[in-house]
Parts: sequence; C-alpha cells; structure tokens
Amino acid sequence: MKINGDILEKINGHDLNLLSVEEFGDDHISTGMETPMRPDAFDMSDQQKKDIIAVLFGEIMDVMGLDLTDDSLKGTPQRVAKMYIDEIFSGLNPKNKPKVALFENKYRYNQMLVEKNITFYSNCEHHFVPIIGKAHVAYISSGKVIGLSKLNRIVQYYAKRPQVQERLTNQIGKELSEILETDDVAVIIDAKHLCVSSRGIKDETSATVTAFYGGAFNDPQKINELHNYINQ
Repeated sequence: MKINGDILEKINGHDLNLLSVEEFGDDHISTGMETPMRPDAFDMSDQQKKDIIAVLFGEIMDVMGLDLTDDSLKGTPQRVAKMYIDEIFSGLNPKNKPKVALFENKYRYNQMLVEKNITFYSNCEHHFVPIIGKAHVAYISSGKVIGLSKLNRIVQYYAKRPQVQERLTNQIGKELSEILETDDVAVIIDAKHLCVSSRGIKDETSATVTAFYGGAFNDPQKINELHNYINQ
C-alpha cells in the first residue's frame, strides 16, 4: 500500500510543526486550556479523514513488516480510521458536543449534587495510548439544573480526544460552569496512564489525581464534604 499523490499533497499542504522527540523527551507538558487544533481542522469531511487515515495507517503497518494481505490484517487500517473519527477521538468535533437543556430547580435543592465514579477512556496526546479513569463532578445549583446523564456525556465528550489530564479536568469544569451558570462547580479525576504503566518507567501501581474547584468549592469545608460524598 502506497500513499498516492493526492494524499501526499494534503499532508504537504499543512505545516505540521513537528518537534523532535529529543526536544521534550517524555516530559509531561500541556499547551493550554484549549485542545490544540488547526483552523482548518474541519475542512475535510469525516469520510475524507477516514479514507486518508486508513491509507496512512496501512503505511505504518507496512513499514513494520506486517502482511496486509492476511485476512486478519487487511481490514485493520479501515477499522482504525473509523475508530479514530467515530469513536475514541469523536470529541474533537464540535458537532458531537452534547445538547444540554437547563431546567428550573423546582425542588429548591440548594446543597451540592455529586455524580461520582464516571468511568471514562481517553488517550494521552504524547504517545496515543489510553488513559483510563473515573471522574467525580459536583455543583451547587444557582437556580437551574441539568439531567444527570448530561454530566456523564460532558465528561465523555472532552475525554474522547487526545488529552492531558490537567486540561481534561479544566475543560470539564469550565464547561459545567458555563452551562449551569454558576462558579460552584468541582471536578476530580483519578486516572491511570498507560504511557506510564505500559512503557517508559513501567510503573503499574501509580495513578494521577487532578482537581478543579470553583466558587464555593474553594472552601476547605466544602472540599471535605465533597470528598466524604465521593468516599462513601
């Protein structure tokens, strides 16, 4: 399988700005709150992206010496391309952002609401290997509420893109603050990074915990209350 001229032109038409591995090594870096995206990221359709990814991934397999005529492998490039665009990196596309409706807090519930143990799967943007973890989100209503499942969907939307955990935590927290029209939002993420456990240092027992505390959740008593809910 070889890259045709049209695909080479598409690749060469973009300044990928690739940095050498030696420049950063395995250092953990994050470039900011927003996921780094080019302005023309959505000029191509999803199908065009899948077609190109399939060819390029086939090239990678070919370079590694895999036999792409084998029945088990010949469909792999297309499967990987579909998985990237439709599944594990679908959170890159704003069209997949959850639709969220606000409802009046008719119950006048004015204590924190906690949705804990939201399982998510993401991918480290440095090595494209999985991040597996649980998110705990909480908010205090300012007069509006959202459906519980929407909390899970927001976590999944931001997880389904190449990520670093700090950015993921902040993106979820900021999104909930905007949707719920309140600063009283908290997000805690506890995750295992396979770039740490399956390669590099190969530490299988460590985990990474990050937190976003806004508004009332900057009060140590509220933080303790939140942790009591999570640990029950």
